[in-house]
Amino acid sequence: MKRFLLFAAGLLCLVACSGAGKYANRAEAIAAQIKNPNSKYVVVACHRGDWRNWPENSIPAIESVIAMGADIVEIDVHMTADSVLVLCHDSNVKRTTNFSKVFRGKPDKSAKVCDLTLEEIKSLSLHRMHRAAVIDTLRMPTLREALECTKDRICVNIDKGFDYYDEVLRLTEELGVTDQVLIKSGKSLEKVAERMSPYEHNMMYMPIVNTQGGGRALFETYMEQGVVPLAYEVCWRSNEDGSFEDVCRRIIEQGSKIWVNTIWASLCGGDGGDDDAAYIAGDPGEVYGKYLDQGVSMIQTDRPELLIGWLKKQGRHTLR
Repeated sequence: MKRFLLFAAGLLCLVACSGAGKYANRAEAIAAQIKNPNSKYVVVACHRGDWRNWPENSIPAIESVIAMGADIVEIDVHMTADSVLVLCHDSNVKRTTNFSKVFRGKPDKSAKVCDLTLEEIKSLSLHRMHRAAVIDTLRMPTLREALECTKDRICVNIDKGFDYYDEVLRLTEELGVTDQVLIKSGKSLEKVAERMSPYEHNMMYMPIVNTQGGGRALFETYMEQGVVPLAYEVCWRSNEDGSFEDVCRRIIEQGSKIWVNTIWASLCGGDGGDDDAAYIAGDPGEVYGKYLDQGVSMIQTDRPELLIGWLKKQGRHTLR
């Protein structure tokens, strides 16, 4: 119980200690916005980097969104057979690499990341745009390589990072980027405390909640126990019951921030609320505006240029 209370106090401190003034680097300035519940700056997170123009989770995809002025790059990790974390969304490499060609003569060869060594993975070329083309010169990066690329330039959300929390934290501490990395999960408060409380210095953490179903129970637990995280990632399949607005109101009243995903309609209330709808509409404000009206200040997108351009026109994406 003592460890849990220390963990809860740490979450509350993350919100309070936002700071102001000059920052040592851009990533530090972004992290300050993430930690400031009163900031009107809208943080833009890019899903798997710029996957429309480069292979997802690749170094060029990361470099591209940095150049766009994004605030967070979301990447995915899995661990190899020789215990190296690499950037890959799927549990196997068939979709994102030319595995089938390289290992054509070995039909029994497993394509799972956990069954491949780093050397084997580095022998594979990355696919562009969901197998549309192979870029022979690009290989799957390790998490170390990705964090060396992003250090001090952009914050990083490591998806599935909670599953490898100890390994990820050791690496971020070694590289000096712990304060620039965000981890999310839908785990209970107790499980999060168990994982984080042994460490004096942790990465930023955010719970994933739903407005309906089991995820709502996690949200209510945070509210009931008075634990204020940096932000909540809020997902909802339908808003017929008005639950999205209700959850947003309570988060703002609590003093936290709201992260929404506009990458897929299924994560943000159904058709008409995602990035593609914003692109088709011509006026992105028809989609993104309603989220800002509810107090949302963190958006994960698959169309970063579109979103960033619109936010700048609203005066909501200028770092100070």
